Amino acid sequence: MSLTLYPAIDLKDGQCVRLRRGEMAAATVYAEDPAAQARAWAAAGFAWLHVVDLNGAFAGRSVNGDAVRAILAAVEIPVQLGGGIRDLAAIETWLAAGVRRVILGSVAARDPALVRAACRRFPGRIVVGIDARDGMVATEGWAETTDLAASDLALRMADAGAAALICTDIARDGMLGGVNLEQTLALARLVSVPVIASGGVAGLDDLLALRAAAPGTALAGVVVGRALYDGRLDPAAALAALR
Repeated sequence: MSLTLYPAIDLKDGQCVRLRRGEMAAATVYAEDPAAQARAWAAAGFAWLHVVDLNGAFAGRSVNGDAVRAILAAVEIPVQLGGGIRDLAAIETWLAAGVRRVILGSVAARDPALVRAACRRFPGRIVVGIDARDGMVATEGWAETTDLAASDLALRMADAGAAALICTDIARDGMLGGVNLEQTLALARLVSVPVIASGGVAGLDDLLALRAAAPGTALAGVVVGRALYDGRLDPAAALAALR
């Protein structure tokens, strides 16, 4: 089976950056023009873009809206967007603007009723981000760790009608230490909705391991950031490895 590779465009202060374990102070700027970066990923053959408004995740509202709109205008491939989207009005605004799928993170743990309402209103277009620290859900731009297990949230959100779940191991995010295969597969065996792995991909071996482990599970894709930007992962080789 093939997996979808989602190149990440993380936005901070209008620029394309990568963080280490979600620490805003540890941001590395990779591109000052996010729209140009989006065009580059589209030209490389990627079928989706994974865009996150990092400032928005902390602020609880969209902050890098201009950069997101520039990305939407620059490419024709679908975009999934997360970061600071916390109510139905914001969801509707971004879907109307051209975002294919909205990612709900912090609000999913705090207000599952909102996720259910969004899934009913926008079927197939709501993705839930499950960000875990030591197996427990973290919220508010990963600044707070809850007492809710990632597995419990995954079951609730699958039941709520989420189109997919993005599972991130915070400890590995941006660290190039390898994907948390065990945690990812545990969730992908638990639910029937598509699961997208995120955090820690360092190179081709991680992608090959994910593809080899995917049959019989709901694993459907992987988000990759720093490894692509650092050149550790060649886009053509990465796409071929997941086909």
